This record gives sequence, structure tokens and C-alpha cells, in this order.
Amino acid sequence: MAIRKIVMYPAGVLEKNCRPVEKFDRKLAKLLDDMYDTMIEHDGVGLAAPQIGIDERIAIVDIDDEYGTIEMINPRIINTSGEQTGPEGCLSFPDLFGEVTRPNYVKIEAFDRKGKKFTLEAEEFLARAIQHEIDHLDGVLFTSKVSRYLEEDELKGVESE
Repeated sequence: MAIRKIVMYPAGVLEKNCRPVEKFDRKLAKLLDDMYDTMIEHDGVGLAAPQIGIDERIAIVDIDDEYGTIEMINPRIINTSGEQTGPEGCLSFPDLFGEVTRPNYVKIEAFDRKGKKFTLEAEEFLARAIQHEIDHLDGVLFTSKVSRYLEEDELKGVESE
């Protein structure tokens, strides 16, 4: 496993609509392992492939709950409901945090590393993290959704995605 370099804004890959994954092979499995190690190394709760310079629809989320690490290949949002507003950060925007409003519930469909389709329903912080990472795959940055930026003293315990 390897720690990959995090791509920082304004790198162009961060604002691209990523290509779907077509091959579910050892190379994909290694990339997912590297993404996990990179996310943990940088104290993140999510990481999308464009954040390490790869233009593919691959993202992972791990908020340290009972779901463990969620690997999402070619994810798509099927349904959302409700509303939540809370702080978000991003590994590609170090030391920048803002308040973002997102749906409180999300249902997604995605593939795992072996190419098996699954659906997942999430609420609250997990839903927020999943939506943040899927946004990355569509070239949408959290900064486009910030209602207000937060000062350092407002950030107790905020995780970067």
C-alpha cells in the first residue's frame, strides 16, 4: 500500500466529471487500498479518486462507525430527503471549512471492488460524507455549496472529507 499525494485546489482534475470505472481488477483493488491509506494518513473521513489525480468514479468513506470503510465505484444517488446543515472540510482545501446544507438522508447505488452492485442508505454525518465524495466525482466542490466560512474557533472536532 502507498500513501498518494493529495491534489490541491485549483487542480483541473478536481472540477472534472470523472469517467466510469470499466475494469474491476487488481489495479483497482490496489488503488482502493492506497486511497484508504492516504485518507487515514491525512485524517480524512472520505477521499475521491480525483483528489489523488485520478479521473475515475471511485470514492471511499469511513466515518469510524459500524459501516466501516465504504468503497463506492460508479456511485449514483437514487434518492435523498430531509435537510441538514453542518461544517465541512476537504483534504484538497487544507484549513478551509464552511457550513454546507445537504439532504439528511441519501440512498445510493454503487459497485464494490469486485464489481458487485449494492445499495446503501445513510443519514446524518454518513449521508453528508457520501454526498461530499460523490460531488467530487461530478466535479462539484464543497466551496460551491458553502453558506458561510467558519473560523478556527468554531471547528471543534470537524473532520475533513
